[in-house]
Order: sequence, then structure tokens, then C-alpha cells
Amino acid sequence: MATESMEIDDSLYSRQRYVLGDNAMHQMAQSSVFLSGMGGLGIEIAKNIVLAGVKAVTLHDTKVCETWDLGSNFFIRKDDVSSQKMRVEAVCSRVAELNPYVHVDISSSILDNNTDLRFLQKYQCGNKFGASCPPQFLSCDAFGVCVRVFCDFGDEFVVSDPTGEEPKEIFIQNITQSNPGVVTCMDNRPHGLQTGQSVVFREVNGMEELNGTVQHVSVLSPHSFAIGDTSQLQPYAHGGFVFLMKTPKTCRFETLERQLSDPQVLTPDLSKPEAPLQIHAAMLALDTFQEEHNRLPNIGCLQDAEVLLKLTEEVSVNAELVRCLSRTARGTVPPLTAAVGGLASQEVLKAITGKFAPLQQWFYLDAMEILRPLHSVSPEEFLPRGDRYDGLRACIGESLCQELHKLRVFMVGCGAIGCEMLKNFSLLGVGLSKSSGEVCITDPDLIEKSNLNRQFLFRPHHIQKSKSTTAAEATYDINPDLQVEAHLNKVCPATESIYNDSFFSRMNVVVTALDNVEARRYVDSRCVSNQRPLLDSGTMGTKGHTEIIVPNLTESYNSHRDPPEEEIPFCTLKSFPSVIEHTIQWARDKFENAFVHKPSMYNSFWQNHPSPEVVLQAGESLEGSFQVIKLLNRRPSQWEQCIAVGRLKFEKYFKRKALQLLHSFPLDTRLKDGSLFWQSPKRPPTPVEFDLKDPLRVEGNDEPHAVPHFFWLSQDLSEEVVASILSEVRIPEYSPLDKVSISTDETAKKPDLIKMPVNSEEEREAITHLEQAISTCGITSGDALQMNPQQFEKDDDNNGHVDFVASASALRARVYSIEPADRLKTKRIAGKIIPAIATATAAVAGLVALELIKVVGCQEFESFRNCFFNLAIPVVVLTEPAKVKKTMISNIYFSIWDCWTILGHEDFTLSDFMNAVREKYGIEPTMVVHGVKMLYVPVMPGHSKRLKLTMQKLIKPSLDRRYVDLTVSFAPEADDEDDLPGPPVRYYFSSHETP
Repeated sequence: MATESMEIDDSLYSRQRYVLGDNAMHQMAQSSVFLSGMGGLGIEIAKNIVLAGVKAVTLHDTKVCETWDLGSNFFIRKDDVSSQKMRVEAVCSRVAELNPYVHVDISSSILDNNTDLRFLQKYQCGNKFGASCPPQFLSCDAFGVCVRVFCDFGDEFVVSDPTGEEPKEIFIQNITQSNPGVVTCMDNRPHGLQTGQSVVFREVNGMEELNGTVQHVSVLSPHSFAIGDTSQLQPYAHGGFVFLMKTPKTCRFETLERQLSDPQVLTPDLSKPEAPLQIHAAMLALDTFQEEHNRLPNIGCLQDAEVLLKLTEEVSVNAELVRCLSRTARGTVPPLTAAVGGLASQEVLKAITGKFAPLQQWFYLDAMEILRPLHSVSPEEFLPRGDRYDGLRACIGESLCQELHKLRVFMVGCGAIGCEMLKNFSLLGVGLSKSSGEVCITDPDLIEKSNLNRQFLFRPHHIQKSKSTTAAEATYDINPDLQVEAHLNKVCPATESIYNDSFFSRMNVVVTALDNVEARRYVDSRCVSNQRPLLDSGTMGTKGHTEIIVPNLTESYNSHRDPPEEEIPFCTLKSFPSVIEHTIQWARDKFENAFVHKPSMYNSFWQNHPSPEVVLQAGESLEGSFQVIKLLNRRPSQWEQCIAVGRLKFEKYFKRKALQLLHSFPLDTRLKDGSLFWQSPKRPPTPVEFDLKDPLRVEGNDEPHAVPHFFWLSQDLSEEVVASILSEVRIPEYSPLDKVSISTDETAKKPDLIKMPVNSEEEREAITHLEQAISTCGITSGDALQMNPQQFEKDDDNNGHVDFVASASALRARVYSIEPADRLKTKRIAGKIIPAIATATAAVAGLVALELIKVVGCQEFESFRNCFFNLAIPVVVLTEPAKVKKTMISNIYFSIWDCWTILGHEDFTLSDFMNAVREKYGIEPTMVVHGVKMLYVPVMPGHSKRLKLTMQKLIKPSLDRRYVDLTVSFAPEADDEDDLPGPPVRYYFSSHETP
């Protein structure tokens, strides 16, 4: 991918392409970056921009590898230290391994005021070199618990796409004939526009002069906006939609010299809005200290701290901040550098591509919260001890380092975030074997090529190997002292015997690094029941979030529910698509039905029926076998038959369905209120005539795409051969049906075709088909009674799966006059691909690992931070977690973290249990449930007799089961109120058990 003419390697970059777009990808492939400084922050930025796919990176550094570097630079090894290798030489090959498309070279020249720096002009982006620097440059620094980023992209920097958000079609309900014209959205749906943005109008009926015009928006409400003068236009009739235009934006930057005295800063933590300017002043004083003393302040040196404080006398700076900065400046907090490195790397990509709004112009982040419990700690705690943790020790002290070493962490998922978390664990020394620590990781997935773009622990030779075991081996390479145990399991109810209470009680912290929401909810429930902290995070493109869940302090992941994903109504998919997402989902459903559902149903049927003759002889109802017999009779045995089937499918889906729809609902059909049936968002279909010479090209593809891919089932068949076969296909004469039921109910669900009743005529037809299959094809058993279901695989470009969906979607889009999507967009929607990029992943993992330090340090609630960021805008928002809610029953407070306990014995009855709850907690239990089994519900017949039964007999526990968690409801305080749910009641089967 060295030049624009070369194709983008989609198998590697597919997830990133959805974030950056192809134009930005091509710009990166022609851009060079100069990166000076191979400390922890520098190597983080190098990793991210090489994974992204720039043309070339020059790594610059003048220092020799030291033991200290092992705690911050994950590409330096012990051998590099012992051999006194230059840092830049040690990391070069390991950085280059990340991406074969990127040329990585090195420089160890001294760059100072005596150096001719004009060579830097050949780079599109660089750092730290003032007037001689490239047109766009960034300066990044990490000093202990404080980090900063500064951007200067010049006087006029054009941003092609400030937000990166995909424009959505906004359907119109009405447009007034006035000055200004007021546009109201369909069904009062929010438009999401901002005043000053521009929109384009399409398919407006009546006020047709608006179509194709660009109008500036003035927002009136979430559901309406004003445009230009429409008073002289024709009256609005119906229909139409607008979509947002991406308007380039010019950003202007001030020089570093001007910004030093009047900084423009981003404020990440609104609970301390003064922090960025305070850190700005403190770090400028630190710069002065370095210039005057040619060094950083010494660790724990009170005299140096006072000198630094004196340098801030002219501005009002928090003295505690300055002293903390002085004490930790030589140190490093790896998660903090990872977080800011992710943000800085994204700014590098913005500088190269003009994609997304750049940082203007300073970003400061601190980890002061991790220092709060350390003020009374002896100064000796922070002094170097000659190992890889000296940099971290300078910031958090020896005792907290030891707690990290002893930590036992369970991490679910070893994908992008998982790889980044393992890097942070390695640098922090989390889970050392000599300290009886442990990192247990689990992931059932295998490594794919598309993973390599952001899951930086994996290389091409790892493809199709286990993620968890490969990640464990790569982690040992960074820090051989870790104890990493790799599993290949999903974490779900099916693996509860492995990840049981005993397992969770052994772990100190749980980390989720996966996409699946249901899996995260399950892990959260296990953490709550076992009183374990959970660190959760996720990314989508340039967006990321983190959530810290601490027992008895915060709410849990399950305490809040995301809004359900909006489903497309079945009638819309079947008959009334209005946007490209509808046609893509329709095509995806057709794939699933034809290549997965029907073959699976077919196989299942013949597994239960030995042969077709047996089915006939049995004389059983054909209701369950009607579809199977149709498949058996129509199943092609030759390529020519496949093509014939495809031709008939084309006729059915893209011509006859449209003709039937127009027959049932002619264009002049009106609703009961007199309005037209066919008005926005409903689009009337236009039948497509089959023409092999009309390839229906799809934007973004050079090759004919839609129609040919519907038929090109074998590369051995030429266009002439296919044309010849198609000419022999007999197309039955079409006549519309008058009694076809076409649903317009948006609440109706898709019917189950297998369970739909079959009439006697269809049964007779099925019997005839089955007899024909036996007599003409001699089908009795064997291969003919087995099909090969094709699970949709989006990342294999040779299997034709995405091609089928793209072709079918584009054809249906033509039927309904919808703008088709290119193959890339179709693949993303059909495959439900989550856009991803290494910068956001690195940032989110760094922020999570920072919270891990706080958890280990047993911090107070006020110290913890959740985060949401969008690196595209950019915005970073740090907030306190949601504080745990307390519920009161009869003067007893409890939360989601509480679990009441009752100790029983072999003869302990249900009545004994209820009496024990009443006596211990002073509340009257009214109902007892175990999972989905109701043990005691007074209104249920016969349940009063259960009071005499033992808990053993009622629950029937396995021999190794020590306890069960029961759901108990309690009597309300007022007669007219419902029963009150309490916390789980953990019943131990033996009083000898220790809760």
C-alpha cells in the first residue's frame, strides 16, 4: 500500500477503514512521520501509528537501554539492557514487525541548536523541533503523574470531516411555504442537526424546487429546523428527505510561543476544571527547571520540590500539585502514558489526513488520585531499587508495587483491549509468579488477519492460533516474571462449573475485554455475587468508555440498561424498504434463510427419517416436512441448474414481487384519511427487467458487481456459457394474485414458515414431489439427504458471502430507487462489524489500568473515574461512577452488593429457614424462589405442605454444593403494597460452612 494506486489490504485494515475511510487511508500510505524519544510514551505512539498504516516512520532517540526502561517500554528486553544497545536500535525491528506495509528506520543523531534541522521538512508530521519542524507537529511529554500533548497544525489546516459521523437520512413530514421555511421531521423523530450545518434535499414532492439544493440549517427544536425562503415555491405535497453534508472546516493554530502564555486547553475532568491550567503552569516550571539544572528533580528531594515551587511564584499554582510533580517527574505510570499515547497518536493521524477535528491546542491529564493515600508513606518507599519497576515505584511506592505483584486478575477476552491490558499488566508487574500473583485469561477465538491491525501482540505467523495462548506467550516476552494462565472458554452459564464461586473467590479483580453485552452482564452478575471489583470498557471507532465497578461503593454493570437496538419492522423488510440498511438486512436474511436455515432444517429432518420411502409409508402429516420435500425435489445437482435457479430467484425477488405489490397497492391508492399510500417513507417499487449486459455497477467497485455475482457460481463458467444457459431457462408467464395478504403492520413479527399450516393441495404437491424425487433421481439415502449449511463469514473474500448480500441488496435498492451502498459498507452492516482503531483501544485500556491501581490501593469512592471519550472531536469526559443505591426494608438498608446468610443442616426444613430469616433480620418472608423454581408461594396449591420438607429435599443440591442463593420476598409495611424483594439469601446446607 505504498502508493494511492495500490489497493488497501482490506483483510488487514477492514475495521480501521470504517473509522478513517479510504481517502484518509491513502493519505496515510503516502505520509512520513518523524518521532523523537523512545521512552514509554514514544513507543506507545510508534506502535499506534505503525499499526494504522503510514508509509514510513523514523524513530529517533539518543539513549542507551537501561533497566529502568523495562518498566515503560514494552519493546525493550533484558538482553538489550545487558548488551547496552541503543534504545532506538532495540525497538526498531519489533516496531517494524507490527505492519509489513510501513517502512521503519532509525536515527540516533543529536538534535540541538547546532543541528541543521532542515531535513525534517520531508516529513508530514513530527515532534518538538520548532521553526524547523514539519508543517504539522505535536509535542508530548509524560512526567510521573502528569502528561501533556500540544498540537500546532499551522495557520490554515483544513479538516475534511470534523466528526466522522455517517450522515443519516432524515425523512420529512412537512415543509411550510414561508420565509424562512420550516421543516418538520417524520413522526417527530429527532434530526440531530446543529445550527450552521448544511443539508441536501431529495425526493420532495410538490416543493420540488428544493430537490438537489443545499440549505443552511437553523435549529428550532429537536424535531424541526428552518431553511431559506420557501414562500415563492410550490406548496409541499409529501415525501422527501434530507441528509447532512460534510462541510470542510478550517482550523487555525497559534504558535507554541504564543500558546505558552495564553493556552487553549481541553478540560477532561469537570470535577476539577482548574486542573489543566494548573498542570500547564507546573509543567512549564518543570521545563525551566530542566533548562537550568540539566536534569529532572530527584525522587523525594524536598529541596528540588521547593525550587520547582519557587518557579511558579508568579502564577497561582496548587503547591501540592507542584510537590507531587517534583517527586514523581522521573517516574512513569504506564497506563497514563498509554492513555495519552492513544490520544496523541490519533492527533498524528489527523495531521496527516485532515480527518476529524484536531486538538486545539493543549491536553493535560493527571493521575493525582493514585497519590492521595501515599502522603504518610515513608520517602524510602519511592527510591530506586535497581529493577524494572523503579519508574513506577517513584510514583506509587514499593508497598503498592508489591500489592500489584500479588494481584490475581481474571480477564475475559484477549482481543484488542485484552492485548493492551496485558501490556499494561506486564509493565505494572501485575500477577508475578514469585509473589503468588496470577493473570488468568480466557478467549475461545482464533486469530484472524483483520485482528493484526489493532491486537498488537499477534503477528502474521499466529493466524489461526488461539488468542489466549498466543497472548500469554507474547506477555512473557515483555515480562517473563508474570504468571499467566490461558484458557479457551467462553464465560457463560455453561462454564459455571469451571468459573465457580471458588474460582472467583481466588481472584482479586475481574476485567472484561469483549464486545458481547450479554457476556458482560453475566460476568457482572458473577462479580456481584462474589463481591469482586469489575473493570469494564469498550470502543467503537474513535469512541471509548470505561466503567469501574467496586463492591459496596458503585452500581454494577447490570444496574443500567442500554436502550434496545431498534429492530427493522418485518413489513418494512418484506415490502417497504426506504433506506439502504433495509435492503442490506433483507439480503442478509435471504442468505441466512437459503444457506443456513433451510439446509440445517433439511439435515435435521433426514436425521430423524431414514429415507424418503419411510416418510411415504408412514403416512404421517407432511406439515413439518413440506419445506424439506420442496428442497429435495428442487435441489440442483449441476452448475447449470444452479444458474437456472438464480435466474428464477431474480425474477421472483426483483420483478414479480414488485409487480404484485403495485397490483395490491396501485400508485394512486389512498388511506382512510385521504392521504396517498405511497408517500415517504414508503417508496413504490419499480420492477427490474433481467439483462445480463446491464451489470448494475456499484459505487466503489471497478468490476461489474451486482447481477454477475448473482450467477457467477463457478470461475470455470465464462460469460458466454452463462448467457447460453440463461437463454434456455423458461420463465413462467406472470399473472398477479388478487388474494395476497401484504402486511403493513409495523408491530407484526416474522411468521415461522415451518409452523405455518399446510393445506391439502400443498400436501398432495409435496407427496408428488417426493415420489418424483424417488423415481427420477433414485434418491433413497446418502449424500442427497445431506446439505452443507454456510454460516455467514464476512472476512473471507473468496467465499462469495458478502458478494451475495451486496448483489442482492443493490438490486433491491434499484427496485426501490434507494442509493446503493458499496461493498465495504454492505460488509459492515451485514456482518455487524464494530469499527475499531488501535488509538482508541490503547487509550481505553490505559484508563482502565489506571483504575486498577486505585482498586489495589483501596481508594475512596471519590477517587474513581469512569470515562467517555471521542478522539475524533476530540472530547474526553471523566466522571465519578454511579454511587451504589441503598434500599430499606423495615429499617434495614441493603444494596446490590449485600447477601444475607442462613446456616442450615441436614434436617433444616423450609419452615426452619423462614423462621431463621425472620429471627435474624426481623422481617416476615413471604415467598422463596431458587432460580426459576418456586420453592414457596403461599397462593400456590400445595405449597403450605412444603414448609415441613427439608431444604435438601426441596433444592436437591449436588454433592459438592455448599450453598445456594435464594430470592426471598418480604411482607410490605402497608396492606395495599406489593411484596418487597430483598437481597439474595445465601443458604448454607451445613452450619459448619463458613460464609
